Amino acid sequence: QINLVESGGGLVQAGGSLRLSCTASGRTIENYAMGWFRQSPGNEREYVSAINWSGGSTYYADSVKGRFTISRDNRKNTVYLQMTTLKPDDTAVYYCATKLHSGAYEPDYNYGNWGRGTQVTVSS
Repeated sequence: QINLVESGGGLVQAGGSLRLSCTASGRTIENYAMGWFRQSPGNEREYVSAINWSGGSTYYADSVKGRFTISRDNRKNTVYLQMTTLKPDDTAVYYCATKLHSGAYEPDYNYGNWGRGTQVTVSS
């Protein structure tokens, strides 16, 4: 069983930055690709970014490409999401998860061990 805990969310003005962390316990995540998703009120959970097991390959939704950077430190069992040039549309609860199934990185049904999320609010 892998337990994931997200942290680093908060309130920030448009144009600002935040770094989210996703720390795993229970088992190592070094063999798993990892993903970040977000969900805002009234909307479905949305893919944000993913990273392969080694950190050598990273993937982004078009909406965050060039502004967000995903990374991981397997020694710390942690995945990060550096968010810059934040916009009010980035306001959401952000979740991390382990990629459990082969296939595309975008669908959330390929992931499991979801954390409880961390709230990011971007004011205009």
